Amino acid sequence: MSRIGFIGLGVMGTPMAAHLAAAGHEVSGFDLNADALAKLEAAGGRAAKDVADAVSAAEVVITMLPNHPQVEQVVLAPGGVLDTIAPGTLLADMSTIRPETSIEVAKAGAAKGIRVLDAPVSGGQAGAEQATLSIMVGGDEADFAAAKPVFDTLGKTVVHVGPHGAGQVVKAANQLVVGGIYGLVAEAIVLLEASGVDAGTGLDVLAGGLAGSRILELKRKSMVARQFEPGFRIDLHHKDMGIALAAARQSDVALPLTGLVAQLVAAGRAMGYGSLDHSALLKVVEELSGRSSEEV
Repeated sequence: MSRIGFIGLGVMGTPMAAHLAAAGHEVSGFDLNADALAKLEAAGGRAAKDVADAVSAAEVVITMLPNHPQVEQVVLAPGGVLDTIAPGTLLADMSTIRPETSIEVAKAGAAKGIRVLDAPVSGGQAGAEQATLSIMVGGDEADFAAAKPVFDTLGKTVVHVGPHGAGQVVKAANQLVVGGIYGLVAEAIVLLEASGVDAGTGLDVLAGGLAGSRILELKRKSMVARQFEPGFRIDLHHKDMGIALAAARQSDVALPLTGLVAQLVAAGRAMGYGSLDHSALLKVVEELSGRSSEEV
């Protein structure tokens, strides 16, 4: 078992840290939210007073933060993670951020003898709670092998995808596909309902054919019912689509459908749906079609 420092106890981080504690690891966590710290203690972990307290004795450090500015502040700033942990410590950043930030963190860590992995996840809140996340890992193969027993506690699909930053590129690809499928399912619902066809029945058929997907499996009923309690908020998907577009620009490739999906997500945010689940792209498509949920 390992001594693990866990920074970022949000919707994803809280259940992830709890799984690690339940598996027998010594988990010391920190978050600015006092309720999150209380949940960690209730799950068998230790609430640290600050970042340095959480990571100073750790063999493995996990960060699960909203975006690259928070990762840079927590990891790279004076007095942060890299200034506190000992050489040889393994740092796994499981946040979804820009690939270039992951590469920068890895270079800074290497200069101090610290092993770094970027390990963003897919699966949303349900995946975190059920320990069924998909974890895409960038970094050295040997460091991945060392971290895999920890990752296996958190997810079902754990794959080394390449060098530093590669995990973030794969996550960007994941998010553009997820956003695109949500947009198309939303359009299918609007078409079915506007044509007088029962959308639930229609999507049941689609789910059993070539159009079937994990999103149709998990979300078709809640989308038809207009239940948009957040498992993964539009605000966060908006951030992720920005990462995908920036990665495309840096790689000098054209991703026209990704650009359109990014605009749909941005529209949802502008319409005030940022706090809703990303399946609420249905509301965007409805408004573009001059329809509303009340008309269904």
